[in-house]
Amino acid sequence: MEEPEEPETPEPRRHFLVRTASAAGSRTGKVVHGTGRRIRRATAAEGAGESGLAKLIELHALNSFGDMLITVALASTIFFSVPTAEARGRVALYLLITMAPFALLAPVVGPLLDRLPHGRRAAMATAMLARAVLAWTMAGVIAGGGIALYPEALGVLVASKAYGVVRSVVVPRLLPSRLSLVKANSRVTLAGLLATGVAAAVGGLLHLLGPGWPLRGAFLVFVIGTLMAFHLPPAVDSAKGEQRAVLHAEVHGEGSHLIPHRPPPVKASLRTVGPSVILALRAMSAMKWLVGFLVMFLAFLLREEPIGGLRPTAALGLVALAAGTGNALGSVLGSWLRTRGPEATVTAMLLLATCVTAAAALWYGVVTVVLVAGTAGTAASLGKLALDALIQRDVPEAVRTSAFARSETLMQLSWVAGGAVGILLPLNGKLGLSIAAGVVGVVLLWTLRSLFRVGLRRHPAAPRVA
Repeated sequence: MEEPEEPETPEPRRHFLVRTASAAGSRTGKVVHGTGRRIRRATAAEGAGESGLAKLIELHALNSFGDMLITVALASTIFFSVPTAEARGRVALYLLITMAPFALLAPVVGPLLDRLPHGRRAAMATAMLARAVLAWTMAGVIAGGGIALYPEALGVLVASKAYGVVRSVVVPRLLPSRLSLVKANSRVTLAGLLATGVAAAVGGLLHLLGPGWPLRGAFLVFVIGTLMAFHLPPAVDSAKGEQRAVLHAEVHGEGSHLIPHRPPPVKASLRTVGPSVILALRAMSAMKWLVGFLVMFLAFLLREEPIGGLRPTAALGLVALAAGTGNALGSVLGSWLRTRGPEATVTAMLLLATCVTAAAALWYGVVTVVLVAGTAGTAASLGKLALDALIQRDVPEAVRTSAFARSETLMQLSWVAGGAVGILLPLNGKLGLSIAAGVVGVVLLWTLRSLFRVGLRRHPAAPRVA
């Protein structure tokens, strides 16, 4: 007996399906192409395409994308996969094993890279390649969450720091004539934030396939980044006119000046970059401390005691969204710094962060917690751009790159210090936020005192150079 033949798809229907699929593919291709073209147009605006800044913006977006994929993988293993008490221990161990050596290594990174001015593209490519190798290695051990994961995470952190230092000193080399340094840094930072948001979603989807898949995705991203680093303009490797900033205490008061001879070696500090820069560094250290504290403290607090009747994941997601929005808002507002006193801006941001943190301590609830997360993000982002403006204004080009490198280390270590306090404190919202408000409040008073002494300067105070 013969098998009945399956009915064939009618020819008109087959042609219709082919045409529909072809049209859908064509529309998707046009959307992707159009989106890519708009992104390229935005990054290349105001001379950024001609100067090469656009390529750095794209590289930084890729760097932020890869870093977030690694963060998603580590957070899912160290934080979300275990009970709160065990998670606090794991994160504390992570900070101890990774940050303690980093605190010793970080001050060496800037001076070391200062000695490699003609190899900045190679340094950025090496930082990308190192993270690619480490991400691939971590993908094989992350499922167990063992102690072997932490030295590799330290390597990722040091490589990321090295990239950040080089990126900070490269921006002035690629600055278009139509852009201020503040606006250029704002554009680079905003690109990184947008990429981070996309990477968080992509990392979550990859994690559904397995804990190692976000790391494999990071491997691919950093390999591409390694190749892109070598396509930066040759001006990146130019050190013409650069000198190293001597960051030591000024023996003749709080001013600074250029001297024609090499000064004798003295104890290092940050005094000779100028009093306004010191003011901003102090205020930014407090804001970075606050951000680090809020990240660690609220992460565990909201997981243990959600607010507003929300589920823990919903509460954490809401706070993370507020912080990300605040960061983006600060970057967008950064262009205003061209017409406003940076000293007043960074002080105002610290005042705002202090007031909102104190309000959250007094009226602890879902609205105030979301508000403090968003405010801290805005204050830290806009304050960092104000610090960049002061370094641009008060530090001569000859030593500006060196000053940028050293300020980055201080910001990172301040974040770590805040995070450590956030882990150690009891999970009590009012208590924790009260302590945070007290810490930043003390620094605020110190900053206000310095602001009255410094005033709103219009003429730069040149630091000592060597």
